[in-house]
Amino acid sequence: MQFDAPVSNVRWVKIENLQANDYNPNSVAPPEMKLLEISIVIDGYTQPIVTYYDDALGKYIIVDGFHRYRVALESQIVYERYKGCVPIVTIDKPIQERMSSTIRHNRARGKHSVLPMCDVVKSLVELGWDDDRIGLELGMSSDEVLRLKQFTGLPDLFK
Repeated sequence: MQFDAPVSNVRWVKIENLQANDYNPNSVAPPEMKLLEISIVIDGYTQPIVTYYDDALGKYIIVDGFHRYRVALESQIVYERYKGCVPIVTIDKPIQERMSSTIRHNRARGKHSVLPMCDVVKSLVELGWDDDRIGLELGMSSDEVLRLKQFTGLPDLFK
């Protein structure tokens, strides 16, 4: 069976061909990073890294899976076992949709930091999204969107 979904097209690429995005508000503490490494060592990769291919850079930009990428880079065992490769899927979406996808993945796992979330909301406002769309795409209430905008202290976000 074949479905029209990114996961239907998992492929292995050299880790050097990946690059982190510059908007991920997620952070993972060292004990959880170690647990992720142990999980990949014992179970293998169970989820591909979600990417977007940037033609100008000639690299895959990470949308989701930054910490799996870090484990692949930093763990000698993982790097050697998979010969410097990681499993990826690719999506072809504009930056606003990639940003909201990153946030949805993070929020579904219950991980996000306030200051970087403010930056994401600010960027989406500057890219033309209104509060309703931000709330819908990022799974936030209108109050949460308002609080994040207020936290930035930038009056331009309220036009």
